[in-house]
Amino acid sequence: MLTGNDSLVTEFVLAGLTDLQELQLPLFHLFLMIYIVTIVGNFGLLTLIALNSHLHTPMYYFLFNLSFIDLCYSSVFSPKMLMNFISKRNAISYVGCMTQLFFFLFFVISECYMLTSMAYDRYVAICNPLLYRVTMSQQVCSALSLAAYVMGFVGAAAHTGCMLRLTFCNANVINHYLCDILPLLQLSCTSTYVNEVVVLVVVGINISVPSFTILTSYIFILTSILHIKSTHGRSKAFSTCSSHIIAISLFFGSGAFMYLKYSSPGSMDQGKFSSVFYTNVVPMLNPLIYSLRNKDVKVALREVVITIKKRDKL
Repeated sequence: MLTGNDSLVTEFVLAGLTDLQELQLPLFHLFLMIYIVTIVGNFGLLTLIALNSHLHTPMYYFLFNLSFIDLCYSSVFSPKMLMNFISKRNAISYVGCMTQLFFFLFFVISECYMLTSMAYDRYVAICNPLLYRVTMSQQVCSALSLAAYVMGFVGAAAHTGCMLRLTFCNANVINHYLCDILPLLQLSCTSTYVNEVVVLVVVGINISVPSFTILTSYIFILTSILHIKSTHGRSKAFSTCSSHIIAISLFFGSGAFMYLKYSSPGSMDQGKFSSVFYTNVVPMLNPLIYSLRNKDVKVALREVVITIKKRDKL
């Protein structure tokens, strides 16, 4: 019986990370721990920034949005991924798969542009410190974050819309632990040419625009830092950017490795394992990177702990 989009497939089966039975339970516990740390870390950072007035600055406004994206992003696929480790058959409906695809892409693309906004924020802070408060006004920060979400929505809608036009016949086993573009294209029994063009254009824009903006920002930042005469001043300027540089390297590096490696079903198996890094590990590491390497966050956390201890004594 055909579905609304002339597709014979009414549900998909997620193959998961591996089919080795002896690894299912250990992997379940490992990824459950990663997911718990991700939720606690990002939710904790969201709460800390919201409650502490000292962190109500443009830099932490973007960090707040980044934590929100990571929190939602990991929750799009992690519960289903965990189910795959303990269930014999991990089915997902056609509608559920397309919904997961849309939100996965929405948050991934939004994160690309949120990291880009953070790079611009660092550029203004270091290269034009006297005009920082004026340049990075509340209106500008809101516009930049809104633009990140709009780009995420447009990119996700383009990919998902093109995916809905495909027909899926008999093959319904997705060689992945989530509904992603490339594994789904392998299952289509109709031409995927339009989808491949859209992938080339949309992914090209969403990689080139953020990469160019981030690279340009850090060229100017590096130039400004090298002109600082004092060693302490240079060290302080570098420290304000180090967390962001690590986050960018992890996200863009692992994501690019996943998609650039794709060329055949064999490479899809390899890419499936490499994608764990940017889908599971990066959202977990971001709050740790920004909290452990950030003096303001550590001070704010210490104040919260002291306040809680004082309340307990009363």
